[in-house]
Amino acid sequence: MAKDSVNLVYVNYTAKVKDTNEPVETTIEEESKKLGTYDQAKRYEPRLVAVGERWMLKGLEDEIGGMAIGEKRTIELEPSKAYGERDSTQVRMVPLRKFGEKAGELRAGDTVEVENRIGVVRFVGSGRAQIDFNHRLAGKTLVYDIETVKRLETDDDIIKGLIGRRLPGEAEKVRFTRGGEGKEVVVDLSEELFLTDGLQIIKRGIANDVTHFIPAVRSVTFRETYQSKEEKPAEEVGEKKEEPAAAATPREEKTTPAAEEKVEEKATQATADQIK
Repeated sequence: MAKDSVNLVYVNYTAKVKDTNEPVETTIEEESKKLGTYDQAKRYEPRLVAVGERWMLKGLEDEIGGMAIGEKRTIELEPSKAYGERDSTQVRMVPLRKFGEKAGELRAGDTVEVENRIGVVRFVGSGRAQIDFNHRLAGKTLVYDIETVKRLETDDDIIKGLIGRRLPGEAEKVRFTRGGEGKEVVVDLSEELFLTDGLQIIKRGIANDVTHFIPAVRSVTFRETYQSKEEKPAEEVGEKKEEPAAAATPREEKTTPAAEEKVEEKATQATADQIK
């Protein structure tokens, strides 16, 4: 069974900066078009929130935890509950030589990385650039129009939701089964997903989430089945006989937090602590 203390819920929301009405983010496609922020490459759908896990701003999660399904609220988050106050010490002058060949291309408003930190160029002059390392929303009060859509109640719904969180828009290409009295989960990945960027990290993340939110699950196995596309030769001259493609032997990768469990040959094992 799922952890009793965790509230997993889908929400739709639109966030704006209070003083300027500047759009920050929305999960609703039609709303993004109204705001002029529509991105064709982005998938707009309700977002899964685990109250208390800090998948969203803490102040926002606290409000969501007290909402009923279908309820709508307008939530105002002051800087202290959002991205903090602006810190003047996080605005620094950086010599242009630090940017190497790109120094001549710097312009105010550019986002740059300096010493493994991301900042925004405020101005360039006299051989230096002023870089602001504050979060772009620091010091701003945010307003969220939010609606709770669905709460995940059953273990199967939770597993499906966690898979969808790591593979947004691709959950329908994934199937899973449970065995071992609910202690084992086997995830079958569609061949369309085999070349997904960062797939190994995604699989580890899914396994970590599943074993975290459903403690009864002791192992998660990922199975990839490759179908043969080779054509069989005709058995008779002048006749081409078609035969069904043969399924290749499934390749399984097993992830488990229990170090003492035995893992079958060719399975990949990782403990829940390793799965980050």
